[in-house]
Amino acid sequence: MAILLEGRLIAERIKEDIRLKALSLKTRPSLASLIVGDNQGADSYAKSQAKTAEGLGIEYQIYKLPSSSSEDEIIGLIGKLNVNKSVNGIIIQNPLPERIDYKRVIFSMDPEKDIEGVRPGNIAEIIAGRAKFIPCTAYAVMELIAASKVSLYGKEVVIVGHSAIVGKPLAFLLLDKFATVTVCHIGTSQAGKLEDHVRRAEVLIVAVGKAGLIKGEWVKEGAVVIDVGINRVNGKIVGDVEFPAAERKASFITPVPGGVGPVTVAMLMCNLVEAARLQHGL
Repeated sequence: MAILLEGRLIAERIKEDIRLKALSLKTRPSLASLIVGDNQGADSYAKSQAKTAEGLGIEYQIYKLPSSSSEDEIIGLIGKLNVNKSVNGIIIQNPLPERIDYKRVIFSMDPEKDIEGVRPGNIAEIIAGRAKFIPCTAYAVMELIAASKVSLYGKEVVIVGHSAIVGKPLAFLLLDKFATVTVCHIGTSQAGKLEDHVRRAEVLIVAVGKAGLIKGEWVKEGAVVIDVGINRVNGKIVGDVEFPAAERKASFITPVPGGVGPVTVAMLMCNLVEAARLQHGL
């Protein structure tokens, strides 16, 4: 039976360090959260972040624009936040209205305030080993693996999902630890090869957003399983991996909810405090 990688416990340890770093700054770190339109999920996530920020001595400001806002209006607000020296970090809550060009919006952010590490140029910085901010979910996955104390050196690591903010940055972060990395995606699945790759994974990371995509029986005996997926099924939150069967075979596994999520929020606050330190010349 696998040991649970309890994200809440790991996040608390990380947050204690963040709290001390925030207190060491001359001014209170400040995070600006931008929401466009009415979305219950985005509102709930922002409130959760605000609560965490408050407990860490971080100022959290929510800027809410109507769904009718134009791209130029959104970018205009971001421009004002870019030059506001009291704001240390900016996050854009998803989803944005479909007609809005997300890439154009994130490109308008000051790189020094992109604490989610979502600007496309950040991938190049990760490859070069010079990234100031690691995308928060990818950062959280690395922290969870570190908590297992399993060495990545030479391990067969399989990532299912190749998004710009999880799968792709993770691949380079894992390569930096000398893991042997395979990235699977829809093409892998359509070619009928997903199960083959999953079965040989010593470390399996799944970030797709499809409940039960990975069958528990596919999990290699003794594997470390990090399930990033969050899906609502019959009123319950579940991951991308069939948890009961996977738990019986894995050595370590993250629960959903309570695994990756709490650590992701902690890493967001970690990036914010680092941004504040850099902006203060520390």
